[in-house]
This record gives sequence, structure tokens and C-alpha cells, in this order.
Amino acid sequence: MRQSVRSRGARLLLVFGAMIGLALAPFGAATAKERRLPASTAEVQLSFAPLVKRVAPAVVNIYTRRVVERVVGPTLFDDPFFKQFFGDRFGFGGGRTIRRQQNSLGSGVIVSPDGLVITNHHVVEGADEITVALSDRREFEARLVLDDERTDLAVLRVDIDGHELPWLQLGDSDDLEVGDIVLAIGNPFNVGQTVTSGIVSAVARTGVGVSDYQFFIQTDAAINPGNSGGALVTLDGRLVGINTAIFSRSGGSHGIGFAIPASMARVVVDSAVAGHDYVQRPWFGAATQPVTAEIAASLALARPAGALVRKVYPDGPADKADIRVGDVIVAVDGQGIDNPQALGYRLGTKLVGGDLALQLVRDGKTFERTLNLVSAPEEPPRDVTVIEGHSPLAGAKVANLSPALAEELGVDTLGRGVIVLDVARGSPAQRLKLKPGDMVLKVNGDEIDDVDKLRRAVAEAKPRWELSVRRDDRTLNVVISG
Repeated sequence: MRQSVRSRGARLLLVFGAMIGLALAPFGAATAKERRLPASTAEVQLSFAPLVKRVAPAVVNIYTRRVVERVVGPTLFDDPFFKQFFGDRFGFGGGRTIRRQQNSLGSGVIVSPDGLVITNHHVVEGADEITVALSDRREFEARLVLDDERTDLAVLRVDIDGHELPWLQLGDSDDLEVGDIVLAIGNPFNVGQTVTSGIVSAVARTGVGVSDYQFFIQTDAAINPGNSGGALVTLDGRLVGINTAIFSRSGGSHGIGFAIPASMARVVVDSAVAGHDYVQRPWFGAATQPVTAEIAASLALARPAGALVRKVYPDGPADKADIRVGDVIVAVDGQGIDNPQALGYRLGTKLVGGDLALQLVRDGKTFERTLNLVSAPEEPPRDVTVIEGHSPLAGAKVANLSPALAEELGVDTLGRGVIVLDVARGSPAQRLKLKPGDMVLKVNGDEIDDVDKLRRAVAEAKPRWELSVRRDDRTLNVVISG
């Protein structure tokens, strides 16, 4: 189980689990259905069994294996201080390395007849071997086709070698409504395939903190460790979500589970089908913020909802679509936008190419703009460099921040300058407590616009260093005297 996130005394746990078995053939798009209460005793006694029999065969268990290394034994003479005087002459400085195999269990859903399986990123993260086991006990070796950490989704492929596999087509999660009955199928605690039922508690839950795209289906269907990557299905057999996380104090289900919407999963699967090893997402080219009650009142909005544009990248897609600072985006392709996370989710469910219809409010008037779906530009070039020499920044791996790199790292795509990508252990940069994501602003009073200027600024040793670094929303100023 991956690292927990504490929130209001509860732990947000990513849970491994077998995805719900899905139909032997794909279900077509569901037509609009009437929602009503049971009208008779016979209807109350209806069973989920026919549905489960139809969909369960496409639910799979995912077993992963990886080799981990750990150094044990004496490490005193591995200290740089001792090595300076004694080197490695004693021959036991670093201890000995122990290798052991680590196994884990998760779930997946077969989503195409040629053997594509979707699961969670954290189920297969770092795996050396992946095995997919069907409910009929057939097993297949699988390879990782696409791993998208930003959505916590991954796509595997199994060599079907002439075998027929049950599979399920991804449904439209936008049709889901609060109160709809859903089933969660997985392998909790490795007890075997298990089906639980519940209702949809929310369809756009944000602030969960599991992935970069925080827009989840919340359900009270019991989800436990072992369910991650499992399927959330409706009573007409549509796969509408990939079970991912729970809020829990004990590690078990307390009726608050989260699933990644199928609309987001479809983008990852489509990218894998197209042969890409990553998901190329559209770039908005603007930064937004929530609409508070005070902002809504000042802009004469009916309610505090939408995404307020606070900054626009010059010549970016938003700028070319005539989107301006102060505009409030209230809908994307007819889907309402309550906050910036919802806007990010809607953009994240689209692939590069084509257009997007945005509904905005400006000066009390509502109008539409068309956004071209293009990828973030790789400008300026990254110029990835490891700083060497005798400066406090030695050992830092840095790069020019472009919109494309910012999109890849999940940071502000409108930022510019030099960003820290990594810091070598034991280096001056680590002793300075520099961290990945820091932006180097100034060195000895000189503004740092790009990597080349940073290289020149630290080329020679100096008796005194004045550094300015931005970390998140803070600017840190450091003075180091030699």
C-alpha cells in the first residue's frame, strides 16, 4: 500500500485490488434510462447475479514482483570524512547488499479484445514482473505499455496468443448521477473476487490529493486494500470508474471510496492504443483561481463557481482564443465548471487535436470562445545540465523551464526560468537544502534567465555567494561566506 495522506484525522489510502470482471463483449453506449423506486415486492427481490455473471470474467488480478536492495552492516568507514584519510583500504566501508523479492497484488480490467488491461499506476509502480490472472485461473505475463503517474493509471498488454478474453468498453462517466447504484468488484485483502454495492455519493469530488487531476467519483460501495485498479460499474454494465483510494482510520472501508472517472481513463487507453508511451495533453495557456463569494459578488455572478483567469501566456492557446485576465470560465463543452480542478479535469479528458468550446462570463455577459487543443511548446529548449565546480549549487541538475517541461513536471505552465530537477546526494546543493522544483532566480545579484547564464554565474569560485531561490510561493535568500 502506498504512502498515506492524513486529512482531518483520517488516512487517505491507495488500495490495491482486482478490477471488476467485465462483460464477455463490450456494452454499447447506454441510452437515457428512467430512474425510479421499486414498484413491487418482486422488484425489491431483484438480484445483481445476472449482471455479475456477465461482467465478472473481465476482472483480473495483477501480481507484481520486484527486486529491492538494502545495504546492511558497518557503514562508518563509508563516511566521506574517513574516506578522505583512509580511502577504502579497510575493505568493509559500505557494508553488504541484500537483495530480496517483493510481491504485491492489485487488480485490472480488460478493456479491449486484443489484451489491453487498465489498472492503477501505484499497483505496478517499480515492478520487474507483472502477471495477469483471470477469474477462470488462466494466467498471462504482461508488459507495461503506458504508465501515467499524473492520473495514477497504467495500461498493460497481455499476449493473448489466440485466446479469447472477456473485455469491457469504457462507459461515459458524465452520465453518472448522485444516488445511482453501483457495484465495486475486486480482490480485497486477497480473499478472492468480491462484489460490493452502494450508491454514488459525489461525481466531482476534489481535494482528495491522490493524483494531479483531482476529480473523483465518490461511492459508499465497500472498497478495501486489494481493490485498487478494480472496476466501478453501473447496473446496466457500464464501466464508469477505476477504484483507486479510500478514506480510512483503520485501513478498512468506512464508506468513503474514490474512483477515477472512465472519461479520464479513456484518454490513457486511447494514448496506449495509438502507440504512445505517454499521454500528450492539451495546453490551456492560462492560470486560473477559484471564484470566492466576494469575487462572485464583485463580478455580478449568480453564485461563486467557475475558474477565474488570473494570468494568460502570450501567444498561447487561451490568448489566441481571446480569453483575458478577469474572465470566468463556467462551462467546457456544455459541462459546468465549479472550480479550477474541474477545468483541469475537462482539459485532461481531451487529446491534442480538434477544438473545445468554452463558455465564459466577462463584464456580466456570457459568451463562448473556441480553444484549439495543442500541446505545450518546448520553448526554450531544456538544456538539462548538472552544475559542477565549487559553487553552493554544485550537484544540482537544472533545466530551462518551458511549458512542455512544466506540464510534464506538474508545475505552473506559465513559469519561466531555471528549475531544479534533481540534487546529488552529499553535494553542496544538497547541503544547501536545495530541492527538485526550486527555481533559481539570482546568483550574486545577477538575474538567472536560463541555464547558460547560470553556468557562467557559477563558473568561478567566489569568497561570498548570494543566492535567491523561489520555492512554491516563497522566495528564499541565502548568503554563504567562504
